[in-house]
Amino acid sequence: MKKFNVIWGACMLGIIIIATLAFRYSSFQEKQTFNKLVWQDEFDQDGLPDSNKWSYDYGSGCERGSGCGWGNNELQFYTKERLENARVEDGKLIIQAHKEDWKRWKYTSARLVSKHKGDWQYGRVEVRAKLPKGKGTWAAIWMLPSENQHGGWPRSGEIDIMEFVGYEADSVYSTVHTEAFNHLKGTQRGGQLFDESYSEAFHTYALDWHENKMIFTIDEKPCFVFENTKNGVSEWPFNQPFHLLLNLAVGGNWGGSQGVDPDIWPQQMEIDYVRVYQ
Repeated sequence: MKKFNVIWGACMLGIIIIATLAFRYSSFQEKQTFNKLVWQDEFDQDGLPDSNKWSYDYGSGCERGSGCGWGNNELQFYTKERLENARVEDGKLIIQAHKEDWKRWKYTSARLVSKHKGDWQYGRVEVRAKLPKGKGTWAAIWMLPSENQHGGWPRSGEIDIMEFVGYEADSVYSTVHTEAFNHLKGTQRGGQLFDESYSEAFHTYALDWHENKMIFTIDEKPCFVFENTKNGVSEWPFNQPFHLLLNLAVGGNWGGSQGVDPDIWPQQMEIDYVRVYQ
């Protein structure tokens, strides 16, 4: 019996390894269909981010009628064209959050958006970044629909390529939100990968978005796969152009759920490049 268990265990390990390799090979093969570089920012000119590629979400969220704190009870005011919060320096984009009094808010930061300057339906989005440190940081690389063809959030969908909360420094999450699958219902779909160096080194966060499947990877390691259920737009509204958002929030329902350390600021997310292939 013991010998059988050893053989069975070896067989199962072999099956797992083969399945993992097959998944990675399949993902790699699909990724290769996106081989034409259609949009990029290498951040090679110091100063403000390139206005031909990026705009800003501005304010506290109150101005948009979607709830102060950008709908998540965040603590920062997003500024526009302010070097202290968003700048290109030494070949990298720096999005930096500061603890400072600003228009009745206690923190400032930036949220860059490519809407109507970079919008895509299907393709590979690849961002190489180093993440902030400390309790209260909430960094994100994500996508929203450019026209909301199926209605307001979450009906038209949200694609979170990377989310990172500082109190959980060894975890990065990839998630999708739709009318059927979203965090307000606790039904969001996603995955996570563990690594202790997210704030110490650059990693490559990527989405391979196909007509019926999304593959999320970190340094080419599979993090999450979301497939088209064929049950309609409530579960798959990803048949329309989306744009990219890059931001560093402070606190909020998730980022601040274990408090905000007042002594860690400023904190920053550094981005080496953004590349989009189709």
